[in-house]
Amino acid sequence: MAGNGKMKVFIGVAAMVVVAGSVGGYFVYKNQQEKKKVDSIVDKYSDTLAKQDFSAYNALFSEESFKDNSTSKEEVIQRYENIFSGIGTNKINVESLSVSKEDDGNYLITYTLKLETSFGEISTEKYDVELIKKDDEYTFNWKPSLIFPEMDEDDTVKVESDDVERGEILDRNGKKIAENYDYQQLGIIPGQLGEGEQREQNIQTISEKFGVSIEIINEKLAQSWVKDDWVVPIKTLENAISTAEMGELPSGASIGSTNQRHYPYGEATAHLLGYVGKVSAEDIEKNPVLSEEDYIGKSGLEAAFDEQLRGKSGAVIKIVDKDGKEKKTLLSVEKIDPADITLTIDSEAQKIAYDSLGGKPATAVISNPETGELLVAAGAPSYNPNKMVLGISEEEYKRYADDTNLPFMARFSNRYAPGSTFKTITAAIGLDSGNINTTEERTIEGLKWQKDASWGGFWTTRVKDTPVVDLKKALVYSDNIFFAQKSLEMGEDVFRGGLNKFIFGEELDLPIYVEPASISNEETFNSEILLADTAYGQGELMISPISQLTMYSVFMNDGTLVYPQIVKDQEVKTKQEVVSANAANIVLNDLIDSVASPEGYVYSLYNPDFTLAAKTGTAEIKDKQDTDGTENSFLLFFDVNNRNFMGLIMSENSGENGTATEKSGAIVQYLEEHYK
Repeated sequence: MAGNGKMKVFIGVAAMVVVAGSVGGYFVYKNQQEKKKVDSIVDKYSDTLAKQDFSAYNALFSEESFKDNSTSKEEVIQRYENIFSGIGTNKINVESLSVSKEDDGNYLITYTLKLETSFGEISTEKYDVELIKKDDEYTFNWKPSLIFPEMDEDDTVKVESDDVERGEILDRNGKKIAENYDYQQLGIIPGQLGEGEQREQNIQTISEKFGVSIEIINEKLAQSWVKDDWVVPIKTLENAISTAEMGELPSGASIGSTNQRHYPYGEATAHLLGYVGKVSAEDIEKNPVLSEEDYIGKSGLEAAFDEQLRGKSGAVIKIVDKDGKEKKTLLSVEKIDPADITLTIDSEAQKIAYDSLGGKPATAVISNPETGELLVAAGAPSYNPNKMVLGISEEEYKRYADDTNLPFMARFSNRYAPGSTFKTITAAIGLDSGNINTTEERTIEGLKWQKDASWGGFWTTRVKDTPVVDLKKALVYSDNIFFAQKSLEMGEDVFRGGLNKFIFGEELDLPIYVEPASISNEETFNSEILLADTAYGQGELMISPISQLTMYSVFMNDGTLVYPQIVKDQEVKTKQEVVSANAANIVLNDLIDSVASPEGYVYSLYNPDFTLAAKTGTAEIKDKQDTDGTENSFLLFFDVNNRNFMGLIMSENSGENGTATEKSGAIVQYLEEHYK
């Protein structure tokens, strides 16, 4: 019996241990489940706040906590939305979040916020919020200090903004070429449209008169904020209507004003200046200080100089009590005044050059050779930048996008084979190497030539059958055969060595991107044919008009290359002794006969009171020799006496669109009159 008694005691003790273990395990399990639930609701609190989903965020609070603060969930949601949108909150980061259990079984959550706003970054003091457990359910207690830690029930957030206006872009003479402008704006007062059929008729009349679809009008009138006696903006008018027309407006229509970006020279400066547009979600993602109401440069110089032109509005964001007394400053940002940008461009010359291109695929670049200042950088066809700012219709944009002549392309920075204008460089390299001199006369017979039978079916051709050719005749008559032969005599090492002194492969220090010029697709020509072809400006040469003009500056600066610039009063950058002064001046003076001689290809520009030198060029684009292709026409011209300007005009497919020389008369005349 004694043994049995002992056994009973042992079993009883074991049973107690098992029960105790089960109870302990139950509490561990229960605590783990509670922790998961608390973590889940805290995560939801953090996530909805970070996403600014204030409806879902405020649903986590108890109704009693809103009543205790004499408000409602709906009012608090609206309050959050007004405050956080009012300060331009782009992003909320919840930081330093911690959860601690209180003695009463409830939880205290603490955290800080970092807010990225359109005015700057706000870092807050520590928040604390109670998570109350009731019947296995959890709700937060709302209080005004959860908007900002220092806020009480009757406090508000006040924003004092010191706004700035976008800087303007001026030409070299101080004329505005990108300005802030008061446009007329069409609005509609809904309460004055009438009812039923009368309303529909008035909307239709407004639609027809101002070129706005009925669908767009109805969409704007259906916005949630619209009231009967408020003016609803419908369209900014690119062309102002007269006072007489204002007196005959359809019922419900009104004309106000709005300040927007304006480009007085329109299409003539579009490729250069670009345009501004409203900030997109993608823009804000890249630059969180932007807000949806901002306008930024979308292309061209407007984009390149956006930060300087835009400046930064000053702002003070503070918490104030019901009497307007400041309690705490959340953010103070000093205003940064925008800068005006003065360009080297001559806007009148730009307009004349653009008009001369006749809307056909072509470009004109003109510079001051001594400083590198670009006076003109125009391309055609172009687009209307004012429409891009004010709102371009899908149909209008599609017309631009589908145009095979590519109106959005800035041809002055696009690369082309330079054609025969490049012979000037070949001539200078040959003069410096001793392979070309001014006294040699070379006999060349016929219009085509090849070195020997190894060239197969490839022949170098020329336009004018000149039996005896010297350097001047080769330049004036643009003799491909002369320069092909001279390049072979120089050899690739000498010729390529001379070319490498220029700017091939260099990125130009300009606020607009210009693809670097290239000599050939590979490091060597790998054939005599390609060497010869390159000598007269074809082969695999690819050079933008801006880069071409930069290279040709050596002929106006005694062999020194002057880099281009487009912003006024910048330091002049040069590359010394690219070719010798002797070679540069021989080539320049030989080109005078292209204009002065009745037999010259540019005699149409001859002015007895002005010494102009010029070189024409044609780059032929075709699949194979002895077939018809398209030709791009070039004209290079120099102010010989004063050396105040030089220019390059290029016309694509000149057989259909006209030659570069045909497009040059008006701009050359303007330059001769204004840059003496």
